[in-house]
Amino acid sequence: MSHEKITIALARNAESIGKAALLQGWVRTRRDSKAGFSFVELNDGTSFGNVQVIVPNTLPNYETDIKLVTVGSSIIVQGIIKESPGVGQATEVEAKSVELVGTADPVNYPLQKKGHTLEFMRSIAHLRVRTNTFGAVARVRNRVSFSIHQFFQENDFFYIHTPIITASDCEGAGNMFRVSTLDPNNLPKDNRGKVDFSEDFFGKEAYLTVSGQLNVETYCAGLSRVYTFGPTFRAENSNTSRHAAEFWMVEPEIAFCELEENMDWAEKFLKRIIGDVLRDCAEDIEFFNKQIDTTLKETLEHVLQSPFIRLSYTDAITILQRSGKKFEFKPEWGIDLQSEHERFLTEEHLKRPVIVYDYPRAIKPFYMRVNDDGQTVRAMDILFPKVGEIIGGSEREYRLSLLEDRMAEHKLDMESYRWYADLRRYGTVPHSGFGLGLERALMFVTGIANIRDVLPFPRTPGNCEF
Repeated sequence: MSHEKITIALARNAESIGKAALLQGWVRTRRDSKAGFSFVELNDGTSFGNVQVIVPNTLPNYETDIKLVTVGSSIIVQGIIKESPGVGQATEVEAKSVELVGTADPVNYPLQKKGHTLEFMRSIAHLRVRTNTFGAVARVRNRVSFSIHQFFQENDFFYIHTPIITASDCEGAGNMFRVSTLDPNNLPKDNRGKVDFSEDFFGKEAYLTVSGQLNVETYCAGLSRVYTFGPTFRAENSNTSRHAAEFWMVEPEIAFCELEENMDWAEKFLKRIIGDVLRDCAEDIEFFNKQIDTTLKETLEHVLQSPFIRLSYTDAITILQRSGKKFEFKPEWGIDLQSEHERFLTEEHLKRPVIVYDYPRAIKPFYMRVNDDGQTVRAMDILFPKVGEIIGGSEREYRLSLLEDRMAEHKLDMESYRWYADLRRYGTVPHSGFGLGLERALMFVTGIANIRDVLPFPRTPGNCEF
């Protein structure tokens, strides 16, 4: 009889009953029955749940191999998928043969059948994907990434690959990782005694990108609707649960689009992601709701069904000042909203997602369009309960003279940004965009509180393991 290779996810489906199947995966548990067979729980990562394999002691390698199967061992099973009499599982597999591929020493294997802290898991990031928590995170991360591409492709956006290495600081904060081939022990110097970067690989200073936005704007000015999605890097020495030195960003840019339409796009985009995860990662979300945050499903459903409230920055400050609540950071016009302010607005005052817009120009980057009042810019942040800011965006300054004024305010080298200003010289149009940090979105949809636990291999100050 020929056995069809299928996934554990498919084998758990009642529609597979009667199939002769070949399954491959890693053992979660094995227990032996006095009735002459063993129960093996097998998982291959394609679903949260395992499939139970019934292994009879009549198999020729039962004593030599099956009895050596431990947690973490890899096996190949050929058998018949049958209806399961057990509660909570539609199928089980009656094994006709079991091949032991790789053993896992039960003494040294770190992932025994017991609870492990998330902190401990970070020390074994190369193995943690085999656990319930991190397998679920990986599947949700995959689904969210796919949803991002689906949403934009279905709405006539073009996917643009922007450079990882750049000479431009999009955010103007200077928190950039230098890229260089110069020998740090023998740096060339110019006649002023400073490092001579003309001898470096690119002939000038170069860095890892903090954002693909400036580059993707160039393609927006020819293709109308575009997006970039890839890794970005911030050399911020921030040891918080919300910051990482390397993370993924999706950044759409839309031509002939003002701030109000930009808000519409961002709201539709976030709801698409949440809806897809609730539908396609139901088992994983149930697990997170039970083990991580018992209000998770309720929160996701609430955000999915709620219209986002739109609130000017000035009105937000007024609400905070009149709230009577004592904040660690006093709310005053001109400050950047802190996490405590964002959560008060979304969790206590308005009890739904909030889009705050028209921020003070002094606290926002140079590329945001200045309002007629001269004091604010057409920026917007989307705030979610529990995580605060999840999206930041703006209408871009498309008027050349005002862009140059803003660049001067930020003390930028005009020549370095001449190509960016050219977009305003040749066929300029109103355009807008926003950025979503993938990991911030994952923290929200999984309920996991630390960004280190939604990144496969987190890069944070003092940590570059694996």
